[in-house]
Amino acid sequence: MQIDSTVPSPATPAGLVPAPSPIIGGRVELQLLTTLKCNLKCTYCSLGVGEVLGSQTEMKYDIEQLAAFVQRHLAGKEVYVTFYGGEPTLNRRLMLDVMQRFPEFRYQLQTNGTLLDKLPQRILANLSNVLVSIDGGEEITDAYRGRGIWSSVMRNVASIRGRVGGTLTARVTWGNPQTSFEELDGLAETFDYLYWQFVADEMYADDSVARRQAVLVQLIDKFFSRSDVLYPLVPLMGIVRNKLLPNRAVELCAGQTQCRVSTHLLNVMPNGQIFPCPDMMYAPEMQMGEIQGNWLRPSPLQSHADMPCGTCAAFSWCRGNCLKNLHLAYVKKDVAYRRNVVEPICDLLRFMGREIDRHDPHAWFARLSPPLRQRLLDAEVYEYVEIMP
Repeated sequence: MQIDSTVPSPATPAGLVPAPSPIIGGRVELQLLTTLKCNLKCTYCSLGVGEVLGSQTEMKYDIEQLAAFVQRHLAGKEVYVTFYGGEPTLNRRLMLDVMQRFPEFRYQLQTNGTLLDKLPQRILANLSNVLVSIDGGEEITDAYRGRGIWSSVMRNVASIRGRVGGTLTARVTWGNPQTSFEELDGLAETFDYLYWQFVADEMYADDSVARRQAVLVQLIDKFFSRSDVLYPLVPLMGIVRNKLLPNRAVELCAGQTQCRVSTHLLNVMPNGQIFPCPDMMYAPEMQMGEIQGNWLRPSPLQSHADMPCGTCAAFSWCRGNCLKNLHLAYVKKDVAYRRNVVEPICDLLRFMGREIDRHDPHAWFARLSPPLRQRLLDAEVYEYVEIMP
């Protein structure tokens, strides 16, 4: 079935309410899952939910169908494509075809890093950012991903540095409470940016939250220890930016959650179905479009009255964090998930906010040079990752 979601023109007859636009604002992140096949079996993979991982290995739409969809629904928007998976580099042909067909788009790659050294230069040179999934140091990464993976990824990162058109960002799923300051600090020194996400799994029992808090104190202390350089931890940069200039927290995402799933993130599966959140592609009710049928509707994953965010002290700078987590916890009423996952993560975010305030971010910002201020406020990497961990 094809759904016509075209937004009515200004000529819409009086008394009729125009349909809401599926895309809020002037930007679109088109996340193309090149395949759902992966060459690793990470123990915490979110695509394992609903048996999504490995379920689709062949593309069911072609480049011209994608072009027709772009023309109808994304015309006039600033489009940036993220190649995602599975492991997206297992389908390099699609990456090359898309880059050739849409030379005006910006491009990002999210990868496990094991095949980075196999990518041709024409792909590397056209990437504005590369998100490399890694879990901290060697022992923890290999425990989740397989023996020797950490060393292989770090060699590959070193081999492509200088050949990538943009930045290299370490993307850490902070699952293990034993992850240390030294591990995260080492990644921040190796990559252009470090981004972490608190794992959406039941890994917050006993002293797990306290151990993470101890590491956060060290990271935040280092962030504010100097004003002549910027410690490139995206969650800290983003939270500090939002606290200093709250309007930046609302302008790109219309005041909604900054994970972008409710405003302008489109996840296109290999079969052509489109979902707002890559972690909820197992839920048919979340489908918001299709490439072959050339239809698109507003994201069904939206803030809800049952979500308590509006009364939270962190809301002005957090803006709702992970909408998938909030949806499961408060709309779907998964009490165990709320208590064991969502509430501990929200507690950690509030803790980060208090620690940042303890360092007087306004006085620190005043000491920054104009170029560092500009980088803190407008780093391009903000458009490719969630601001909140």
